[in-house]
Amino acid sequence: MSQTYKEVEPNMVGKGVLLCLAAMLVFASQDAVTKMLVQEMSVAQVVLVRYWVFAMFAIIWVTRTSTIRHALRSVRPKLQVFRSLLSIAEIAIFNLALRYLGLAESHALMAVFPLMAIALAAPILGERVSRNCWLAVMAGFVGTLVILRPGLEVFKIESLIPLSAALCFAGYHVVTRQVSSAGDGFNTNVLYMALVGCVCATLFGITAWREPSMQEWFLLGVISVMSVAAQLFLVKALEYAPASILQPFNYSLLVFATIIGYLVFNEFPDSWTLVGASIVIVSGLYVIYSQRTS
Repeated sequence: MSQTYKEVEPNMVGKGVLLCLAAMLVFASQDAVTKMLVQEMSVAQVVLVRYWVFAMFAIIWVTRTSTIRHALRSVRPKLQVFRSLLSIAEIAIFNLALRYLGLAESHALMAVFPLMAIALAAPILGERVSRNCWLAVMAGFVGTLVILRPGLEVFKIESLIPLSAALCFAGYHVVTRQVSSAGDGFNTNVLYMALVGCVCATLFGITAWREPSMQEWFLLGVISVMSVAAQLFLVKALEYAPASILQPFNYSLLVFATIIGYLVFNEFPDSWTLVGASIVIVSGLYVIYSQRTS
């Protein structure tokens, strides 16, 4: 039986929200450390280390709650592989964006992915999207154009990198809904993402490998641990509160990224980026509200 807002105790919801916020803070901190690493190190090498650690975590997680053989029994194995490829592509592309753009700017453009997912879900999943939701999606894309400012001298071609990552992430979410509705559970989703991603990361990462310095090894360890910790926070948050309640708090990632970017890199988004990001966030929150009340 699905959990509705009324069925969840307020104190449990509070714990879920705090865990969700903690996950967003860890993700933003992880991206800050990644930004330091990718200035000198290949993105492929960074992703390789992250996925090896993630694969070990996934195997341990699955064996504690089920079996590897059972988790590998997917109803839609080809879709699972495609979903996993979209996931690793999103991570690699976004890491590349961090090399050229600030934390806040990268996340401001990445924040459009829920609206992209709505736009993709209609033709791919056949989901009915209301007129108001379509208007919100269009408003979100207008907000993205405000951030990009195409045709003006301040436009940076590098800004298209996080948008590409957002498109991959939107596709990942749509395909995840496909495999989940077909019957694949959490363990299957995690294990495929970890193993397929690990194989791809190894193929690309080995060719770009160079021996990291002691400081780089430390930073690689930090982002790997942070990645697993953030995922655990999210899993635990969903035990306390439904995803529909937690969704709006995912936008706190942009707030945390802005604060960390200012404190660590002395970066602060310009007024146009703030205005565009606000439009994207308000549009996304409206879509979430519409879906909950429909």
